[in-house]
Amino acid sequence: MSAVRIDLAQCAKTWPDGSRALHPLDLTVEGGEILALLGPSGCGKTTLLRLIAGLERADAGSAIRFDGQDVSALPAEARGVGVVFQNYALFPNMNVLDNVAYGLKVRGMPRAGRDARAREMLALVQLDAHAARRIDQLSGGQRQRVALARALAIRPRVLLLDEPLTALDAQLREHLRVELAQMLRQLGITTIIVTHDQEEAMMLGNRIAVMSAGRLEQIGDAETIYHAPRTPFVAQFIGSLCTLQGAAHDGLLVAGDATLRFRPHQASLHAPEPGALTGRVRDRYFLGESVRLEVRLEDGQHLSITAPHDNTHQPGERVSVRLAHFHP
Repeated sequence: MSAVRIDLAQCAKTWPDGSRALHPLDLTVEGGEILALLGPSGCGKTTLLRLIAGLERADAGSAIRFDGQDVSALPAEARGVGVVFQNYALFPNMNVLDNVAYGLKVRGMPRAGRDARAREMLALVQLDAHAARRIDQLSGGQRQRVALARALAIRPRVLLLDEPLTALDAQLREHLRVELAQMLRQLGITTIIVTHDQEEAMMLGNRIAVMSAGRLEQIGDAETIYHAPRTPFVAQFIGSLCTLQGAAHDGLLVAGDATLRFRPHQASLHAPEPGALTGRVRDRYFLGESVRLEVRLEDGQHLSITAPHDNTHQPGERVSVRLAHFHP
């Protein structure tokens, strides 16, 4: 089965009280692509995912197409979509094998066939030795993989993941990001992942769709969104952003009334230079691979700079600032 292309046309969602959860938007997800929906809580990304899954009904005039077929009126079970929820929604009264096979049982597959398929999926997520275990005997990472195996067991046309790693501790989340990224690329299923975590979106998504207040702000690969944000929201939300009033002369920060926007690693500190807007280092934080420097300029403005780990600037030191690749 070839990977499914998803097209949304003027897709919108209005709640019964008249409030807009999602303003009309157009979006295309290519067959086999992994798209990360990224944004803060309440921005509409989960609502969009649920519309694609068929768990919510879009407003009149919306169109959701899988390979050109409008599925807007189809119920969730008829869309061929696999969903992994944030809390995994596993059945505690079933063992691992039966959880994975549940969707196949609902579809009427005979016991032998569904068990064989479930074991195949458990082998894929490296949990075949845990088939007889209860859900409460599994770690958080193992439960996440059971949920993924269950979603894949029905051979979905589209895979939807709603904050799949949020419930895990930081170390396990970092490990599973790499594991999940490799698995999704191996499967080649058209996948949409909802997340509020920038690093997760950058690692998992071929492209990232940044959302805010029910609107699509920008879509593109991670490098484009980071280095060339189209809106102030995207610039502020993706990575850290410094904003200063001043000017730059051959890269040297001087007094002025322009608005300069740049990433913390795009600034560097130097001994005071003639004509420069100077300041003092207020705090220094060693972070292992980098050093964070808090600087107060002589006009009262503050900025945070990320410097290499061998940086030697110390609090109290008077400095000038040089900028690279800033966006006036």
